[in-house]
Amino acid sequence: MKASKKWASRLAVVVVMAAVAAMLFKPVLQRDALPPGFAGSNGRIEAVEINIATKTAGRLAEVLVREGDFVSTGDVIARMDTSVLEAQLRQAQAQLKQAESAVATARSQVVQRKSERAAAEALIAQRKAELEAARRRLERTRGLAASDAVPQQQLDDHTADFHQARAALAAAEAQLQAAQAAVITAESQVIGAAANVEAMQATIERLQAEIDDGTLRAPRDGRIQYIVARPGEVIGAGGTVVSLIDVTDVYMTIFLPTEAAGRLSIGAEARLVLDAAPQYVVPATVSYVADVAQFTPRTVETVEERQKLMFRVRLQIPPELLRRYLRSVKAGLPGMGYVRIDPAAEWPPELEVKLPR
Repeated sequence: MKASKKWASRLAVVVVMAAVAAMLFKPVLQRDALPPGFAGSNGRIEAVEINIATKTAGRLAEVLVREGDFVSTGDVIARMDTSVLEAQLRQAQAQLKQAESAVATARSQVVQRKSERAAAEALIAQRKAELEAARRRLERTRGLAASDAVPQQQLDDHTADFHQARAALAAAEAQLQAAQAAVITAESQVIGAAANVEAMQATIERLQAEIDDGTLRAPRDGRIQYIVARPGEVIGAGGTVVSLIDVTDVYMTIFLPTEAAGRLSIGAEARLVLDAAPQYVVPATVSYVADVAQFTPRTVETVEERQKLMFRVRLQIPPELLRRYLRSVKAGLPGMGYVRIDPAAEWPPELEVKLPR
């Protein structure tokens, strides 16, 4: 009697376990009994992987996340040692002040040279007046000297005054040309000094950008997959620090035979059932069908062999649905993917969309 009860209890446990397994794996068990117009295959949840890398070579100062952490767009993930860049930035800022001072000095030189040109122009006017007066005086003296009204010495003196006034005018005109050249030189110095200011400003912007690049941020919402580098390590330009999976770009890859893949269209409806949560049915769409077959036999000569060809198909989960369950999304989970190859076919009840509340 005791032995019979023991076997009965064991049999009851087996029956219960079988019933639970049948309930949990009902969609999987029925994949071979799908109604016409549907196809299915096993697959695994995948997500786009983003390698967060440093732009320039340097030493990793700190990593602020751990593997498995969920991060939002803009969150600081790691920081590089930027002490050298910060020193270069301070040097560039000091050089910028010197360049700005040089611009101010060059502009004052322009003002001074323009003043000298104005003085030279005024001197020319004065020399022209003096030359005109000397010319008239010489003409009068010549008339008087012709009638012996004035002595010859006076004529000679007025002639000398006229030539002296003309020479003074020529000297003033040369001085004006020199002043104009000085103005042009001073203005070019202003342009050069202003160019130096712009160059230093660009250097400061570049250094500031490199310093900002030393702070590695999450480009989008995701989950930390791997930490590749640790604080204190020297990383080359483009070296990966953290691997992040984009939880807004998640899909399942399945493989379908030629007959099913050939009837499948991009955008067709699909359903996903995960082994970890068989009670839920996740909606998806066909986003990609490979144009090259997988598992190709060495020679394809008969219809039977061609039907063995398998094509890779991607079932994309809608981004808006993923955003509702961002912190629950995980990559690597196995499951089943089902596609509707006949748009007129109705989804069976066990594959109707069912999501957690």
